[in-house]
Amino acid sequence: MMAKLRMIVGALVALVLLAGCGQAGQQSQPQRTVTVLAAASLTESFDELGTRFTRQHPDVRVQFDYQGSSTLAEQIKQGRAADVFASADTKNMDKVRDLVGQPETFATNQLTIVVPPGNPAHIASLADLAARGRTVVVCAPQVPCGSATQKVAQASGVQLTPASEENDVKSVLQKVVAGEADAGLVYVTDAKAAGAQVQAVDFPETQQAVNTYPIATIGAASEKQLAAEFMAFVRGPVGREVLGQHGFGTP
Repeated sequence: MMAKLRMIVGALVALVLLAGCGQAGQQSQPQRTVTVLAAASLTESFDELGTRFTRQHPDVRVQFDYQGSSTLAEQIKQGRAADVFASADTKNMDKVRDLVGQPETFATNQLTIVVPPGNPAHIASLADLAARGRTVVVCAPQVPCGSATQKVAQASGVQLTPASEENDVKSVLQKVVAGEADAGLVYVTDAKAAGAQVQAVDFPETQQAVNTYPIATIGAASEKQLAAEFMAFVRGPVGREVLGQHGFGTP
């Protein structure tokens, strides 16, 4: 009986020692975090880039916050702690120019019209969005997709009367997906990401407002080297490949 008891105690001690070794091994692996503030339209592409980046840097976690570029720029101005800022336009990057490093262009994007599957409102052009009885959602003017919407509307002479103006492009998309609007103006990349949930209606005026996406390291970054490496990764071959697959134009 005593011999069995000693064997059980010995086995328990061995398990405790093994668990301790495992924890020590995990603790010895450093864990660093690079925080990236990115325009909402970058969600799918940057999620994929984050996964690929961590494959090359197993000790690194990439933490994303996707919002409208104007909101993120304001947060940076107020001192928000982060390492990288990726904006959907140069205007919002310029707002924080004295708080970031040298911005570099990494992508371009343009608008398209999205409608529910089957296009029940029979929208075929930008002018159709101005027709009476049509419920249209767009981005707010201070958001890059909203600024682009104003440009294409002015270029075509179309007077839009939106039912709502959203703080980011994903909110516009969601209202169309949920059937709360006949149409919305979003980026071609968002329409692609939504798949069969929407139909895209291209229009020629979109060429009047092609958005340029800049990326920069934030001056107060706690992980300056990692920030620079992530920025280079986005602008490198893998970044161009992934962004292109998601519908972005790349330099």
